[in-house]
Amino acid sequence: MSINKTLRKGLAALAGGVAVTTLMAGTALADPAIIYDLGGKFDKSFNEAAYNGAEAWAAETGGNYLDFELQNDAQREQALRRFASQGANPIVMAGFSWTAALEAVAPEFPETNFVVIDTVVDQPNVQSILFDEHTGSFLVGALAAMKSETGTVAFVGGMDVPLIHKFYCGYAQGAKHVDEGATVIENYTGTTPAAWNDPVTAGELTQAAIDNDADVIFAAAGGSGIGVLQTAADAGVYSIGVDSNQNYLHPGSVLTSMVKRVDTAVQTAFNEAGDDATFQPGLLMLGLAEDGVGFAVDENNESEISAEQMAELEALEEQIIAGEIEVHDYTTDGSCPV
Repeated sequence: MSINKTLRKGLAALAGGVAVTTLMAGTALADPAIIYDLGGKFDKSFNEAAYNGAEAWAAETGGNYLDFELQNDAQREQALRRFASQGANPIVMAGFSWTAALEAVAPEFPETNFVVIDTVVDQPNVQSILFDEHTGSFLVGALAAMKSETGTVAFVGGMDVPLIHKFYCGYAQGAKHVDEGATVIENYTGTTPAAWNDPVTAGELTQAAIDNDADVIFAAAGGSGIGVLQTAADAGVYSIGVDSNQNYLHPGSVLTSMVKRVDTAVQTAFNEAGDDATFQPGLLMLGLAEDGVGFAVDENNESEISAEQMAELEALEEQIIAGEIEVHDYTTDGSCPV
């Protein structure tokens, strides 16, 4: 639940003109590498969480790492081959769009360990990390319904893809668990990767939701989410951040953030996946029980959540972990039963 929690100790979890950025001088052959997804590493959300994990590893170990920010999808295979050819190990990728590129490149470099976040690639040298975003989203949806005075809450997603519907579906289930009659407005910023970096459209969708009585808006939109948080703050209503703890962006207006511990996953991958003795290929699932997802409470928002609301959220979290509340995962069958 808390942003200060960490994942359990055992988590194992360019060619053609592509420029590779070295964050520190003197990078050695066995340094790890990370490639961010479209939207940029300073999106204050998903990519920035990955960057913060790499930085935490560097601060902890004094080590060096390589990183690269994609400008378009065509660079994916190029970046992977360049880093693998240079001897980077492990190579970590952030984002669900890496499937095809990694399936093509991983067999070419069997001695290199790869870690991919938000998709699954079945190769002997690949670890795939997925998160239970729907369960964390359920909790912030429940909080949204607790705080709403209008009975209407909203969701602004980034790219209209199954993963983001997974956030929405959990959020809607949480809201309706608290208020059966709640209205949940659903919108997405687009259908192409540009949707992750379009705060103007996100802000317009937020304003439209506010005009239809929404007074809590959950942004699951990468860099576009900044437009949601700003518009909500300007209108005097609540927003909910995502992936990274975004509470500090608009204290008192950002009700909470549905944190997804991509930072800890990257830091642990850098520590463990470069060594065959500690590398664990295959699928790793991280949810509430592993502190892989949760909601952030800090000095920027603690006054907005009452002791009674916090107790109710903690009880809901325990019930989900115990299996007493089942939160539907949209990605299992493409449906949302709300």
